[in-house]
Amino acid sequence: MPRPRRTQISLEDTPYYHCCSRVVRRAFLCGDDTYSGKNYDHRRAWIESLLFELEAVFAIDVAAFAVMSNHLHVVLRIDIDSANRWTDREVLEQWHKLFKGDELTQKFVKDELVQAHEVNRLKHSIALYRSRLCDISWFMRCLNEPIARQANQEDNCTGRFWEGRFKSQALLDEAAVLACMTYVDLNPIRAQLADSPEQSDHTSIQLRIRAALKGEQPSNLLPFIGNECDNQPNGIAFAFTDYLQLVEDTGRIIRNDKRGYISENSGKLLTRLNIPHDNWLKLTTEFGKLFHGPVGTLQELTDYCEHLEKRRRHFAASCQHFHSNR
Repeated sequence: MPRPRRTQISLEDTPYYHCCSRVVRRAFLCGDDTYSGKNYDHRRAWIESLLFELEAVFAIDVAAFAVMSNHLHVVLRIDIDSANRWTDREVLEQWHKLFKGDELTQKFVKDELVQAHEVNRLKHSIALYRSRLCDISWFMRCLNEPIARQANQEDNCTGRFWEGRFKSQALLDEAAVLACMTYVDLNPIRAQLADSPEQSDHTSIQLRIRAALKGEQPSNLLPFIGNECDNQPNGIAFAFTDYLQLVEDTGRIIRNDKRGYISENSGKLLTRLNIPHDNWLKLTTEFGKLFHGPVGTLQELTDYCEHLEKRRRHFAASCQHFHSNR
């Protein structure tokens, strides 16, 4: 039985989560549908556009994404510190970008007088909206529901567009985050929709490469900030050029369908992550098959389960791929 989202989120262990939504019946409702003969590629642009609109509203960063023909991958980072720093007014202003709120919240934002007996209700609404603006379930709801309505309107039909609830899994350490991001960024290549990362439309890796050509990083994606140090902005504590090299080398091995060596630069990265080359290739090519729950080392998984009071360490066997003693 599916577990409530609140029992899968542990900010004490990690702010990073991988989410996946699949369209109904695994039909190609965002690409070429062989059954109907129609092409729905324009819907992938809908999803990408809305994803970045929501990123600007929620206290949630997008680390990686890939909009495929029949499913969507996103790697998200919950920015709880930003949500807590927002003033009451900023919380309501952010919420009103998506929802109307109520008469009381509208009154507060417009600097109109709030009666004494209304203060407690106003504070409750602000606290509720603040929590929702750093909630992955609300983020995915605001992403999936409008797309479903828009697609159904286009098809002049009703019913489900997405298959049930989206799937989510915790990424418990740096290696898990990088493996999942690489898996997501190389999705179009594995699906033979593109020959190289820069040709992979509607993906984070394409946006990062285009920005890199200008000496920049995309403003709407969580940046790479290199090695961690004091007073750094939020970001992935990893060198951006190293990540691009890692994706390129991993993708080359996948496309050649062989278990060849990984280049020197990427070898250094895997050594630092303490993951054997064969394990890394398995992680980045079979991530979706290996993991259906939290991802990380066995120790990270144990801590995560303890914090959420889980009695069993499910998926422990898959997490052993992050160890070097296999």
